[in-house]
Amino acid sequence: MLTQAQSLTAGPTRLEPRERARFDELGYHFPIRVLDDEQTEQWRRKFLDYRRLCHAQLEQLPISQHYQFFSETHFVAGWVHKIVTHPRVLDAVESLLGENLLAWNTNWFAKMPGEKTFVSWHQDGMYWKLAPFKVVTAWVALSPSLATNGCMRVIPGTHLQPALPHTETYSPDNALSRGQDVAQAVDESRAVDIELQPGEMSLHHLWIAHGSRANSSTDTPRIGLAIRYVSTEVQQESPTKPLALLVRGRDDYGHFELLPPPSHEDLRPNDPEHRAIVQRIRSSLMQDAAAKP
Repeated sequence: MLTQAQSLTAGPTRLEPRERARFDELGYHFPIRVLDDEQTEQWRRKFLDYRRLCHAQLEQLPISQHYQFFSETHFVAGWVHKIVTHPRVLDAVESLLGENLLAWNTNWFAKMPGEKTFVSWHQDGMYWKLAPFKVVTAWVALSPSLATNGCMRVIPGTHLQPALPHTETYSPDNALSRGQDVAQAVDESRAVDIELQPGEMSLHHLWIAHGSRANSSTDTPRIGLAIRYVSTEVQQESPTKPLALLVRGRDDYGHFELLPPPSHEDLRPNDPEHRAIVQRIRSSLMQDAAAKP
């Protein structure tokens, strides 16, 4: 007999043909239950413990610079690697991208109650320089992610339209490192709230317009991990060979430098290996960034 936690993750996560067709039409799909209650609680505690270790340094930085601690952690922490390689996550991603998968980039998006952190409307395809567009972001919730605490919002179908013009604001409260923002009015009446419960995941397209508001709740943190998966055939325009982890299948292309799984279980603030990886990946993401105003 299945326990409650087991039953929550007993069903398949691969998208059915009609679900893939809807993803192609809308640019997103949710919710998908990928983690059981025990896993979700364990990894939420791990993240909060790491965040506490970083607290003093985070206090000295604008939110837009917190990526130094909260990006690319899948390369150096065993417990994050377990999320990124979780079979239920990969099954869903494989149904969109195929059987040969790389985990290229990760970012933690955490908003504590009352914090000013927000994410402006933007399209990832504007600055990731990845082609072909066999790329998908999996957003795994470790806490409730609701309209009241700043869940992700998307504008359906924008991935099928011409790219929107962007500007770079470098707003200190914007979780995006450039503060990139769509430089025209966005019809927010069309926005869909991607609400998730702990242990659930959403998938969204490289070119869909998305963003999120600040956490206006009084008692509900919003904690999630965005994992950027690419097919092994994808290439990135980059000053150095991009880094990735091979998480399923095989790589017959060699477009990315494949790193081994992490040798440490936990995250360590100011880890030299992590810092070097973050700097190398940022050199690609920021290569055509405008000068700060």
